[in-house]
Amino acid sequence: MTDSSSIFGRKISRRNTLKGLGVAAAGIAAGPGFVRYAQAQSSAPIKIGFQAHKTGIGAAYGRWYEKTTNAAIKAINDAGGINGRPVEVIIEDDGTDPGRGAEIVAKFATQYGCDVAYGTLFSHVVIGSAPAAGEHKLPYFVVSEGHHVASTTLNRWVFQPGITDVKSQIQSMAPWIAANAGKKVTQIFPDFAFGYDHRDFLPPALKAQGADVVAQIAIPPTESSFTKYFPQIPSDTDVIYHVMVGPAVLTFVKELGEFYGSSKPQLFGFIDSLEAVDINSPGLEFLDGTHFWEGSPRYAQPDDTDAQKVYRAAVGIDDNGASVDDPKDVSTAAHMFGCWETLYVIKKAMEDAGYQGPADKAKLVEATEALTEFAEGPEHPQGPKVFNGKIHQVFGIQNISKVEDGKLKVVHKTSIEDGLYEPEGDYTTQPL
Repeated sequence: MTDSSSIFGRKISRRNTLKGLGVAAAGIAAGPGFVRYAQAQSSAPIKIGFQAHKTGIGAAYGRWYEKTTNAAIKAINDAGGINGRPVEVIIEDDGTDPGRGAEIVAKFATQYGCDVAYGTLFSHVVIGSAPAAGEHKLPYFVVSEGHHVASTTLNRWVFQPGITDVKSQIQSMAPWIAANAGKKVTQIFPDFAFGYDHRDFLPPALKAQGADVVAQIAIPPTESSFTKYFPQIPSDTDVIYHVMVGPAVLTFVKELGEFYGSSKPQLFGFIDSLEAVDINSPGLEFLDGTHFWEGSPRYAQPDDTDAQKVYRAAVGIDDNGASVDDPKDVSTAAHMFGCWETLYVIKKAMEDAGYQGPADKAKLVEATEALTEFAEGPEHPQGPKVFNGKIHQVFGIQNISKVEDGKLKVVHKTSIEDGLYEPEGDYTTQPL
């Protein structure tokens, strides 16, 4: 380890790097008493098995999840690791496939001897992999958004502590949609588990605000052309609520614009329909004036906190949310922050549990369940959060952004309270 770092694009001292990453907030001092790996009870690395969507329909997310993971692990290791031990990430490509995902989780447990599995995004992969985590008693921390974890239909070994779920997101934003976009809503969503969360939770959330879903259109996530679906949109639609995923999202938004021309309903999109896509791509001009949900804003905002600025620099995105090395490589900023924050949750839970190795995995589960809140700061740059250990789900703020002048500008932030709901079960009653 050298005495300087350049992760913020400039040479700064090691002490200032640690300060900028909020080490004090994590209870680690950069000065006297700083724990070196050799002083820990064991200097063997803590192994995190990263189940990455390197190929398949989730590849764009997988690439940026990996960049974010590498940045967070570097920050954690620069600050002394976890319990004085370095952290090692073992990456396996699941192809965004649930069967392959389950095989990889088992491989992490049996072949690599990982302490935890981590990182999965696509909901069908999480659902397919969760049983393997339970079978092998491997703590499984997903960064997925789906309601599958919070529904308590999975098992006690599965957590989603770094990103909010669709049910909470929709409940938070329904009041704004009904008050500002329109009362008659048509949904367009992907035909798999993540899309079904939107299908199931939007109608009651809007009904409570005096609005209605007048049509629901499910589209296979591997579809490459979408024009044939658009005639199903009722003519009296005020708002098209769209959330698409996969490599054809640019085609989707382009064809939607071509179908409507200058005369279109209001559009409210989950940023999934535009993740990793340059908003200034030819054919997307019609998006000007429309709105999107964002977890963490893609574009730098005037009120960005110092923690947000440090995080963006660490993961390597510029003010437009693209790679600092390639302005055409647009990030998945609205989701990938969850990787950074989840890794810091794992770190906190391991420290609380006094985690030393595989024999302490049950203690790690219980320590994670005992967490209650995360303050906004370098470890949680997206914003403050509360965690419900009974359902293994975190709750946080959401951002509604408007497309203006070729950028996404945040126009409304929800509160944590807007997205809270009653638990549907209690994982802590399940045996370990």
